[in-house]
Amino acid sequence: MLNPADDTFLNTLKEKLPEHLFRPLAPSYLEEPRGRYVGQAGAIIAPENTDQVAEVVRLCNEARVGIVPYAGGTGLVGGQLQPDGPAPVLLSLERMTAVRDVFPTENVLVVEAGAILTDVQAAAEEVDRLFPLSLASEGSARIGGLLSTNAGGVNVLRYGNARELCLGIEAVLPNGEIMNTLTRLRKDNTGYDLRDLLIGAEGTLGIITAAALKLHPRPAGEGTALLTVKDPTAALALLALTGKHMAGGVSAFELMHRRAFEFFEETDIPITCPFDETPEWVVLLEIGLPKGIDPQSALEALFEDALEAGLVDDGIVAQSEAQRLAFWAMREEIPTANRRIGSISSHDISVPISSIPDFIEEGGKRLAALGPIRVNCFGHLGDGNLHYNVFPPEGRDRAEFDGIRDQVKRIVHDLVHEMSGSCSAEHGIGRLKVGDLERYGDPAKLNMMRAIKTAVDPHGIMNPGAVLRAD
Repeated sequence: MLNPADDTFLNTLKEKLPEHLFRPLAPSYLEEPRGRYVGQAGAIIAPENTDQVAEVVRLCNEARVGIVPYAGGTGLVGGQLQPDGPAPVLLSLERMTAVRDVFPTENVLVVEAGAILTDVQAAAEEVDRLFPLSLASEGSARIGGLLSTNAGGVNVLRYGNARELCLGIEAVLPNGEIMNTLTRLRKDNTGYDLRDLLIGAEGTLGIITAAALKLHPRPAGEGTALLTVKDPTAALALLALTGKHMAGGVSAFELMHRRAFEFFEETDIPITCPFDETPEWVVLLEIGLPKGIDPQSALEALFEDALEAGLVDDGIVAQSEAQRLAFWAMREEIPTANRRIGSISSHDISVPISSIPDFIEEGGKRLAALGPIRVNCFGHLGDGNLHYNVFPPEGRDRAEFDGIRDQVKRIVHDLVHEMSGSCSAEHGIGRLKVGDLERYGDPAKLNMMRAIKTAVDPHGIMNPGAVLRAD
């Protein structure tokens, strides 16, 4: 594969493309959020439309130059940067932000892949609809990247991952062809579902340039509560009881450990626990109910039943939007506190929901054998996805523990595999988890993935080294 720093190739790009599409080689494009890895690029190009994307891909394919698609840069597994090998062309979607069409009666919104998630949510709200994908980085994450990683977030329990929220896509394939499957159809059985193939492929099979997204009616009434539980087993029982009470109206069910509040204090984040004593475990739940059902009354009835069953010790039902936002700030600021502490190793894992208590207990035991390290466990209990992150003792730097980082990850991921779980629940594989996929992935699945990659991208130009190891 050639290096795009080669003057001949760069000159060809500049002859074929408008000069203003080329961006400076700024560090902001070449660093991942946790600061552990730095990428490289021979050129950074930000096309304005799909035809320009296709032209860049065609030229790179002819010259055998790698392409790294770049959306919001918020990915946590290195899919948006390439640290090794020939420097690629970094293709940014930042200029392709248009809302192309809105079809309120169909509950469909058609947007370009560079649209920021909060802008998509706002466009849905303008027609009194809901686009329910929601996650901490929604102010900078872009739709193309969210679809390419099949992003999850806090509302997966009710609405599903990004894949379930997309009807059709427009994409540029590795040879420069434009695949227009931007359908708004709910039913279409005309052959292989190539939309689902590209969603979650992390830019290794093509570049998503636009998407037809599913909208939902906005719930007539929403309610939020913060409930204390003694352990994850009680939290699971509370999840079941909540589902019974709300009959499909549970939007989010998040589990947080007391470590989060300790980290807020340690890192000077101005969030305090609203209870007199910091509980061992807290559940943050949100519901959305139809007209005629008062969500606060529903949550109060749930609390009374849960208290009687011995599942909760205390709880607060949000009485205002400000209080609701304060509850969610607790959950959304955990990653900020984690970054300030500096993790030894971070893990985005999932196990069968009923196995979560056993995973948390056994994981703690196995890691304790390594010495005085701390675990901050939190996440989407309702869909089995935990962010299980390991930190040094208070006052010590993570760099002191670099020698055990791989061992920590191996302990956690081995346990996940033993419990029939996944070492990547919602963040993707990127480049950081290629070895994990090889170690834990089903061999037949991996063989099929490699065959698809070879067939669709025979020159290996699309995000080389992401998901599958580069040849």
